[in-house]
Amino acid sequence: MSRPVKRSLTLKGHRTSVSLEDDFWRAFKEIATQEGKPINALAAEIDATRDLDAGLASAIRLYVLRHFMNTR
Repeated sequence: MSRPVKRSLTLKGHRTSVSLEDDFWRAFKEIATQEGKPINALAAEIDATRDLDAGLASAIRLYVLRHFMNTR
């Protein structure tokens, strides 16, 4: 299993970073491609709907998990 790596994103015109493992990052990019959205747009959607007690990286991981659990 890989260690989390910092990845840069732009949300609402501001640069931010999230630390995600390679597998989660690849899955996140795959979902964005499937949905026809830029990765920054998908990240902004997740950011806008996440619980403020959860970090963005955690929210992305949960989004990826739920996506693949629902596509079984």
